Amino acid sequence: MYLNTIQASDGSRKKARRVGRGIGCTLGKTCGKGHKGQKARSGGFHKVGFEGGQMPLQRRLPKVGFTSRSGKFSAEVRLSELDVLPNDVIDLNILKLANIVPAFTKVAKVIKSGQLTRAISLKGIKVTVGARESIEAAGGKVEV
Repeated sequence: MYLNTIQASDGSRKKARRVGRGIGCTLGKTCGKGHKGQKARSGGFHKVGFEGGQMPLQRRLPKVGFTSRSGKFSAEVRLSELDVLPNDVIDLNILKLANIVPAFTKVAKVIKSGQLTRAISLKGIKVTVGARESIEAAGGKVEV
């Protein structure tokens, strides 16, 4: 194989549209652009979403959604992650030092995911109902 013999595969490259070549090609005279108007002119364009002065769709529809600013500083902790920690009394600083929650976290909440095999005590950490039952069943306690 030589560089001068390389060709594109058949059908991968369309032939250019030759406009303005008479009535026999269906693209003669107005070249498929219709008669007059902004879109028929060379360089005629409008902004994306422009509807000729009518209120555009993206402004007619209501705003949707909400992003909580406090959600950035909260984190979820699984029971299985607490089971790995060597400490018996666990607070937010211990979770940060163990890299279970990010350093900028202000609020943590324990969810019931995984198993807890030993008694632990939580201080200043929120807990779901299911997680509280699992912690107390293992002999631990939750202090708010």
